[in-house]
Amino acid sequence: MILKILAFGITKDIFGISEKEIEIHEEASVKALKELLEKDFPELKRLKSYFIAVDDEYAEDDQIITVSNEIAIIPPVSGG
Repeated sequence: MILKILAFGITKDIFGISEKEIEIHEEASVKALKELLEKDFPELKRLKSYFIAVDDEYAEDDQIITVSNEIAIIPPVSGG
């Protein structure tokens, strides 16, 4: 399946674009998506943390994603 990934902040810089399409097997988990992204973009592993959001909710690693889900990469957030 082809997923459209939205990138924000530093992850947008890592991808070089704000939207990226990737191919992944049907009904993949969030963990599988992270592994694929980190393989294609090793710079992601150097971030202190980042999250995957599925349909505007932070997702756990075991959550299954489908082509109809909206996927976003949420970079580390700092504030003060």
